[in-house]
Parts: sequence; structure tokens; C-alpha cells
Amino acid sequence: MTAVLDTAPQVATTFDGNCSGTASFAPVCGGDLVAPLTDGTSVRYANFDYAASAPALTAVADRVQELLPFYASVHRGAGYASQVCTDRYEGARGVVADFVGARADDVVVFTRNTTDALNLLASCVPGETVVLDIEHHANLLSWNRNGARVVRSADTVEETVQRIVAELCTRPAALLAVTGASNVTGEVLPIARLARIAHECGARILVDAAQLLPHRRVDIADLGVDYLAFSGHKLYAPFGAGALVGRADWLDAAEPYLAGGGATKNVEIDAVQWAAAPQRHEAGTPNVLGAVAIAAACEALAGFDADAAELHERVLCDRLTAGLDAITGVRVLRIWPDSPDAVGIVTFTVAGAEPREVATFLSDRYGIGVRDGKFCAHPLLTRLGHGAGAVRASLGLGSSGADVDRLVGAVGEFVRERVTSGAAAH
Repeated sequence: MTAVLDTAPQVATTFDGNCSGTASFAPVCGGDLVAPLTDGTSVRYANFDYAASAPALTAVADRVQELLPFYASVHRGAGYASQVCTDRYEGARGVVADFVGARADDVVVFTRNTTDALNLLASCVPGETVVLDIEHHANLLSWNRNGARVVRSADTVEETVQRIVAELCTRPAALLAVTGASNVTGEVLPIARLARIAHECGARILVDAAQLLPHRRVDIADLGVDYLAFSGHKLYAPFGAGALVGRADWLDAAEPYLAGGGATKNVEIDAVQWAAAPQRHEAGTPNVLGAVAIAAACEALAGFDADAAELHERVLCDRLTAGLDAITGVRVLRIWPDSPDAVGIVTFTVAGAEPREVATFLSDRYGIGVRDGKFCAHPLLTRLGHGAGAVRASLGLGSSGADVDRLVGAVGEFVRERVTSGAAAH
């Protein structure tokens, strides 16, 4: 694998001596995973697919392992194991609420993932929802049942905000639903400003924080956000669980998301008395381990130095972007030139190459895992001029400078081999 570093373009990016940019920031499960290569050798796997599913923090895996001997159904169980699991499950709500800065009267509903959380809220919204065209499909399609009004984003963040203002002023809407950070480019929207605008126009605001929360500290009370949705599997927690956090009144007034045991206070043959949220929307046996894993991830992340974690990510992102920009034919995608911030997602294309071709080369030849395709954001990829898809490299707490160097070098090698083979063909 030395050839990768030898052929990598020179990048004029240095790491701060106090930054963990040359090493991973925190230990994750699979950090020492070895991937086989097509030449018969193997190499440590370089994971650049955090935006799809982040590996579990080892501290989270340890917490789950500790609970497994007590695994039992929660609620209404007098047995010791059931009491322990009930305590951990209900305690996880408080941990999540504290981590996202929830208000005292907000509720935490555990769901399967962000998509599930958004669909749950969509079943409770008493009116139309305004969304942007840059959204992940989960935050684009969930609102169709109530009449989604899609705003086409402009060429700048400022113009985009003004278009949202114009749409909300055209006629009343119940909710503005926006991404916290694009799952394609990582660009962050001005959430606090959008929350003020939504409230001034008589609407509430939902933030899809699936990509934002793993990278930035979020305080919904301080930001003025009414609802927050996120997934555990992107927050360094395994076992398919997510959460919807926010105001209780809409959730209490709506029909239960699922009808069944656990969501009721009393049932007769011809009448049902439903429980209040969050239990109202958590029918059936819940994902106890998933909820506990999310809480463990929140505690672990809260224990890190947020500024240091952000610096680690920014240094690696800058290094990766600079390296890719130095390769002829490679284009890094952006939505806006004036976006104030971006999380650790770098999506790019290689001229003349299919995204899957690039991703397969990186995996087979260099043991690098990236995501290719349209990332459940088809309208945005079409808008950016890449309707056939792109390649996404996403970073996290387990990423290192060595990983970035390997990726940049491998992309450079891919381009060189294509140029050489093309010249030979002529």
C-alpha cells in the first residue's frame, strides 16, 4: 500500500499539534477491521461511510454488552430483569433529552430511525408542511399525506432563506421541515434563523438531524426548534433505533402511530383510552437495547471536548477536499458558495467515470469503503448536474489522517490509470 501514499498529490494542509487529526479521535468498533484486496493481500479497512451508518463507539458496545444478561421486556414486569430493563429504557429518554437540550415539557419518542420519526410526526401535523428540494427522501416524502409544499433552493443560502420566507408568507403552514446538514454535501443551514422565521409566520419547525447531531452539539431550546429527529445508527449506536424529540401537544392530539399494547390506558370492546405521548406512539415491545445504545452514545459524545472533535473533523475534511481538488477531473460537490458550515461529508465525481466504478476500485484495490449513488436525494443530485450519482466520503470520530491520505492517493491512482489506459487505446 506504500504506492498509494507515494503517488498522492501534495496537499498543503498541516495538522495543529493539539489536534488529533493524524489519528482517530475516539475508538470505534471495527477500527482494526482488515479488508481483502484483489491482489490477494489485505489491509486495514478505511471507513468513509459514516454518513450511512457510523460504527459503534466502543464505549457504547460495552454498555450494551453489560445490559445483555438482563435482557427482558420492559414495563408491567415485576421480575428483576424486567425492572432493570425498564429502568434503563425510561432512563434513556432523560439522557437523550439532556443531550439535545430539550425543554422540560418536551417528550422523547423512541422510533426505528429518522425516517420512522419523520413519518410519525407527519401523522400528527395539523396542516401543510413546507420543505426544501435538497432534502433526503425521508424529509421530502414523509409529508405528502398532509400536502407538502416544496421550495426550490436558490444559488445561495441567503436567497434560499428568502424563498422560504416567501413561501411561508404566501399562505399559512403548520410546519417547516428542514435538514440540519445535507447528507450529500454536509452543508449546514442557519437553523436558529429559520426557527425564528417559522415562528413569526405561525409555523413550527422540524429539524432532520440525522447528519447534524453526530457532528455538532445541538440545543433545541436555545435554537428554538420544535421537533428534532435522528437515528442511532448514525450516532455511533447500533441496533436500529431513533428518536423524535419535541413538543407534546400535537403528539397527544393525534391518533397513535401504531395501535397496540403499551399505547393504551384502558381497552374495552367498543372503546379505547389511549395513553399520552410518548407511550401513545410506542405500541408493542420496544427496542430496549437500541434506546440504551443511543443513550450511551449521547453520554459518550457529551463527554468529549466538542471544540476538539469539531477541529479534528474540520482538519481532515480540509485535507481531503484539498487533496481531491488537486486531482484533474475530480469535482467536489457543493450546493451553495455561502454556506456557513459543513460537517464531515465530501461528495465528489470523477469525469468520465461511473460512481460505482470508482467505489469498486477504491474497495477492491485499496480497502476503502465509500458510498456511491444518489444517496436518497435524487432531486438534489439532479439539481447539481449529477443525476447519475456521485461518490460520497464521510468522516467521523474514527477517521484519521492516514485514512485521508490513502483515499486521496487511491483516487489519484484511479484517474492516472484511466488516463494511461485511454492513451494506450489511442
